[in-house]
Amino acid sequence: MFEQAQTELATLRDLLRFAVSRFNAAGLCFGHGADNAWDEAVYLLLHSLHLPRDRLEPFLEARLTSAERAGVLRIIQRRIDERLPAAYLTHEAWLGEYRFYVDQRVIVPRSFIAELLREQLAPWIDDPDAVQAVLDLCTGSGCLAIVAAHAFPDARIDAVDLSPAALDVARRNVADYDLAARIHLAEGNLFAAIGKQRYDLIIANPPYVNAESMATLPAEYRREPELALASGEDGLDLTRAILAGAGKHLKAHGLLVVEIGHNREQLEAAFPTTPFTWLDTSAGDQYVFLLHRDELP
Repeated sequence: MFEQAQTELATLRDLLRFAVSRFNAAGLCFGHGADNAWDEAVYLLLHSLHLPRDRLEPFLEARLTSAERAGVLRIIQRRIDERLPAAYLTHEAWLGEYRFYVDQRVIVPRSFIAELLREQLAPWIDDPDAVQAVLDLCTGSGCLAIVAAHAFPDARIDAVDLSPAALDVARRNVADYDLAARIHLAEGNLFAAIGKQRYDLIIANPPYVNAESMATLPAEYRREPELALASGEDGLDLTRAILAGAGKHLKAHGLLVVEIGHNREQLEAAFPTTPFTWLDTSAGDQYVFLLHRDELP
């Protein structure tokens, strides 16, 4: 079928239709930037052809050269055959207007905390310029540390991860944004990497997938590092550790903001007296919680 497409399809519209049909027929799983076959196909085709990612319409009737067509068909076929998330095929991922380099050493960036940082965590932070120290736990690609550096321009950011391979990717992204003077990358297990430092804000998008879900993950998610996904039987191992250690590293007025996936019910059952504030995101108010230092369990 792909050989037939190489000779019979001519325009971007033709190839886009072909990609969507093949993605649907293959039963691909989405969720790494796009949540459906159409959006993923649009992104992959525009990226492959070096076209603006938000300008499809003017190019739909454009005819492709044979070399361009071959390149587009290769990436469509790889997406199907290898079940790689699109971000691993293009080596880029986006959080809003921020672009990051990614490969299989890191989880594909996706975090509701990025939305909240773009609003400078208002209204919980009154004066963004007063934020002097931020800690990003489980930094992965460094994406949230970089967004935080833009949200709080006077802050020093410490970004911690257990994986040296992930930190190599984060180092590349920090350099791309010329933030090496403000973002310090540290290898270690959560708070063990930062000594006695205290922070105005601690953010974390830790692993939060429970054991049952890990056993049934679609192929695309199994291409990501297990270290960045799995968090024990109920998905809360890392969150418990963060709650246990955060008090020693927050300033008196400090805030803790943590993303926990679909685990709100389990977390509230495990900490029934803790007054979690659940923050509104584009997907609802069950994914990210906030605690002041004096509210920690």
